[in-house]
Amino acid sequence: GVCGTPWMRLVHLDLKGAAPRVSYLEQVFPLLSQLGANGVLIEYEDMFPFKGELEILRSPYAYSEEDVERIQQLAEQHKLEVVPLVQTFGHVEFILKHEKYQHLREVERFPNSFNPHVPDTLALLKSILSQVIEKHRRSSWIHIGADEVFHLGEGMDSKNWMSQHKGDVGTMYLRHIKEVLGFLTAQYWGLRVLMWDDMLRKISVGALQESGIAKHVSPVLWFYAPDFEFLTKYVESGFEAVWFASAFKGTTGPAQAWTPLSYHLKNHLSWLKVMQAVPRLAPLRLQGVVLTGWQRYDHYSVLCELLPVSIPSLAICLQTLVNGDVQLEQSTCEGRGAFPGVEIYHMVEQVNGHLKESILKALEEESAIKGWFSPYHRKRQFGNPRNMERSCTPALPLRLHEDWESFIRDLRAQLDRIYFPDTVEEWLEENVNPYLDQLRDLVRDYRAIIRLKGRPKAT
Repeated sequence: GVCGTPWMRLVHLDLKGAAPRVSYLEQVFPLLSQLGANGVLIEYEDMFPFKGELEILRSPYAYSEEDVERIQQLAEQHKLEVVPLVQTFGHVEFILKHEKYQHLREVERFPNSFNPHVPDTLALLKSILSQVIEKHRRSSWIHIGADEVFHLGEGMDSKNWMSQHKGDVGTMYLRHIKEVLGFLTAQYWGLRVLMWDDMLRKISVGALQESGIAKHVSPVLWFYAPDFEFLTKYVESGFEAVWFASAFKGTTGPAQAWTPLSYHLKNHLSWLKVMQAVPRLAPLRLQGVVLTGWQRYDHYSVLCELLPVSIPSLAICLQTLVNGDVQLEQSTCEGRGAFPGVEIYHMVEQVNGHLKESILKALEEESAIKGWFSPYHRKRQFGNPRNMERSCTPALPLRLHEDWESFIRDLRAQLDRIYFPDTVEEWLEENVNPYLDQLRDLVRDYRAIIRLKGRPKAT
């Protein structure tokens, strides 16, 4: 069975968006280890306290050096290995959006990917990696990202390189990865390296063997519908160990607010089948699993499910991996149990299930509003206060408005405890205001027209 296995189970904390306050991590870490995780993969992005030349990369709410230290103490206390993730090729929007680093873009118009031919690229990566590794002296692993290097090969430098060296995008990709790995192995003896595997899938076994990267890095296979052919390919390419990546949130849509449990459970059950088959693929061994929980699809996209919303999904997924099947009390599954952030879980459920629907219903289906206080009336400030007061007020808008406003005040207070102000604003702006603003406008117009005491129509 899969039980009692020594492999690592890392929970991915994606800090590209909605980075939790450290006080929330204090509550979450004990839960992670209780559920069967033994590590966290921390993708800091702009939340890392970069200093010196690199200070420009820090978010206004970036963790302090003390915070980073505190996070590691917490992890240690709860027997969680910390693996920092630093993107080294693609998904570097948080770096390349700055004018200071624009000259390092593969394609001038897009902030996604590094141009690997500019010497400054590697120099910058070395200083980023050094700063992160310096602050994670206890970590024995680092993850160099390297997934989705969009537009690689489209820049002039790359085109020239490929025609000069009769090379293709794959060899060019491997060349950059080798440079990054070369720096890490020379500089940090014994530090073990992980990378996402999607770019490797497109590269031939021959090119992979020739590059020799298999000695220095383990691929993390992250497609969310597991597939065997790649496993055999990695065996042939000389990799000795592989990792798998499943997902407990953040893969079902860039603006997803509510985590679809059964989707993520199925994903983990299908990974279990693959894991049970790995022993037949000797000499390949499974070293660990990462449960990914993306918080944005990239630096520019909107927030997807907040961490508290996805904790029941995380619980089920982790337990599935630990026990080799599903055996959970109902309460955790349905979020009736108590867990850190459970208030937000329930409130987001309300917003997700009822906010839009209740407001659109009031605006579009309420016949009293349609009759006495239509968009036509509102535009011309024309209305009979008697009919409006008798038909509309006891009806929905004022009551509905009051109820939702007080509900959102509570939600905001709960979000404030866990998140920094920019996240709270962004989440409300994205998920609440598009609907609540319509109701606010209606109530504002309603009050204004009542005050006019029934004037002639404005022409």
